[in-house]
Amino acid sequence: MSGAMAPFAAFAVSPLRKFTRIAGFAGLGIAAILAGASGVIARAPAGAEGQGTALTPPSFEFPFGTDLLGRDVASETLHGLTVTATDAAIAVLVVLAIGTLLGFLAARLPWRLGDVALWVMGVLNAAPALLLAVLFVALSSREFAPLAAGLAAAPAAFVRAFEKARRLARSRHAEYARASGIGAVVLLRRDLAYEIRGDGISLAARALAAVTITLSTLSFFGFGAVPPERDLGLMIAAARGNYFDAWWTAGFPALVLILFIFFARLAAALEEGERP
Repeated sequence: MSGAMAPFAAFAVSPLRKFTRIAGFAGLGIAAILAGASGVIARAPAGAEGQGTALTPPSFEFPFGTDLLGRDVASETLHGLTVTATDAAIAVLVVLAIGTLLGFLAARLPWRLGDVALWVMGVLNAAPALLLAVLFVALSSREFAPLAAGLAAAPAAFVRAFEKARRLARSRHAEYARASGIGAVVLLRRDLAYEIRGDGISLAARALAAVTITLSTLSFFGFGAVPPERDLGLMIAAARGNYFDAWWTAGFPALVLILFIFFARLAAALEEGERP
């Protein structure tokens, strides 16, 4: 492919990846509808105790069973999905702003400032995202867990965006553009437009998968969602004493969480073994 066609490479998507992407967005769309309408669909408000006998197995009346406090697990799972999806959406915005956007901007900084920024982000990217998120929460509070998850995932997005922006800046089409008098700001705007149009949604889906894993793990270990609000990770943690004798109290929230992350990965159209 010639350098002049480089900006359009993002639009070339194989049929299989296109199918998986559509399937992923369909799944995320269903999850968004369920999360948005959880207050209507759920048979009980969030945290409502005594809806049935404690630890009732899945049945016609309670499809997901009840937990130790008699809460309807199906309703709690819907409410937990809402909290998880909302927090993840906030974290994704942080990743796109601090990671992707700043990565593109830093690649064009003068006086090797961009290289310094890349080195700093590379050091942060070498650390596990979960540990970074725990550190950010420890320095602030659990209420800022979505922000912490976004900041923890931002270095990886920054490095990817920086390297791509550098490749575009050194491509043949960029050289032709500069030779014809087109300024650096115009080139940056054009590259950002191509990135948003070509890979913007995939970048958001990739970030969604990454931050959801981090947020759920934070909540599982007590660094995330603050009761009475419970996300799926906190629901799984709260049921740890009943994993074997009442598997449904953690099994159904875990299944919904796995599907949510799975659909996000499909929507991102990641290659096999590629990090979210």
